[in-house]
Amino acid sequence: MTATNNYEIKVAIADDHKIFRDGIKMAMGGKDYLKIIWEAENGKDLMHKMKIKLPDVLLMDIRMPEMDGVNAISLIRKEYEAIRIIVLTMYDDQEMISKMMEMGANAYLTKTTDPEEIYNAILTCMNDDFYFNDLVNKAVLLKLQHKKQIKQYYPNPVKFNEKELKILKLISEDKTTEEISKEVYLSPRTIETVRQNMKTKVGARTIAGLVVYGMRNRLID
Repeated sequence: MTATNNYEIKVAIADDHKIFRDGIKMAMGGKDYLKIIWEAENGKDLMHKMKIKLPDVLLMDIRMPEMDGVNAISLIRKEYEAIRIIVLTMYDDQEMISKMMEMGANAYLTKTTDPEEIYNAILTCMNDDFYFNDLVNKAVLLKLQHKKQIKQYYPNPVKFNEKELKILKLISEDKTTEEISKEVYLSPRTIETVRQNMKTKVGARTIAGLVVYGMRNRLID
């Protein structure tokens, strides 16, 4: 994949382990389209540096001193909606994965992830907002299974037209905006508009929330 219009992506790293930050900088330093603009050693430092220079993508750990990633993502989403947040952590707990995605993370990766996948996740989030991997997909499905015995979350499902249902299905299959546009014969910009309208209809803040809505109401498998 390539960055949109060959735009240089400004990346920031928030992690309390200097050795890990140095490893990420070394792994990402030579990649096309990327520029590491700053690093933060804790959540408080992260929020301070956000006010000085905004990144396009933030690679963020969950467990940090001063302020953890859970509190940080909540503040970031209130103040800096456009920033893509990629959680990069040791924890693969499925409940935490679901929580972070619902709070507005664009991707969730563990620290054992290959650098090439981290790079691909950065580019994908810039081009298509979200990067879905097996970790995220399994966490979402597990959460749905736990809700089977509970009354349907949305008692009055929103009705989507045939085109919207097709787009929703393709989104759930992790198709990019470009791939979806080719399958439904609409421009990428139109796809983005339809996707946003669908989120508004169901009250979802993220694509993950939209997909969960579709699954809960059996609009998609």
